[in-house]
Amino acid sequence: MRILIVEDERRLAETLGQIMQEQHYQTDLVDDGADGLDYALSGQYDLVILDVMLPRLDGFEVARRLRAAHISTPILMLTARDETSNKITGLDCGADDYMTKPFDAGELLARVRALTRRQGEVLSECLTVSDLSLNLSTRCLSCAGKSVRLGFKEFDVLKLLMSAPKAVVPKEDIISKVWGMESDAEDNNVEVYISFLRKKLNFLNSRVGIGTVRKVGYHLDIPLS
Repeated sequence: MRILIVEDERRLAETLGQIMQEQHYQTDLVDDGADGLDYALSGQYDLVILDVMLPRLDGFEVARRLRAAHISTPILMLTARDETSNKITGLDCGADDYMTKPFDAGELLARVRALTRRQGEVLSECLTVSDLSLNLSTRCLSCAGKSVRLGFKEFDVLKLLMSAPKAVVPKEDIISKVWGMESDAEDNNVEVYISFLRKKLNFLNSRVGIGTVRKVGYHLDIPLS
């Protein structure tokens, strides 16, 4: 499971990351609202833990814009504010749950489990673009009756591209969202996995390809008809 933590208090963010990693959850840490929105819009997360008071965009606005973009990822909102009006505002903006700081780690994890169970009940298990279908549970990529199982990194890269099929995804975003913000991965790591994926698309005889925008990143090359 992959969790996005949007929190500008560095010590708290690192503590949250450690709590989640001890449960074997993958985490990405972001320290302002605008970057948090950008990451969450990728659709690759199972949960967003979102602080209210953030630089550039506050948590209320991040939640509002995610829901306006039809991103249904569960949002657990964290805040030092405990007024009922603020909780109502957060929930009305699209948050699924609300916790007030300071909080108990056990209760936090229980709420994470509850939200991700609920997410599993309502989300589609597949991403589909043109003649391609990617099963999010089995990591199987299918086209016209043929299928192939993707490795973990192949799956993460392709899921990122298929989640925004009309967008060019920069190499830096692929590295940070697939390998992690603290990773030593470089451009050539991305190029290797793009090569693997192109071979598998060719094997499936898919009409979809992966295009390159030189010095920028990659996008799905989707036929018009």
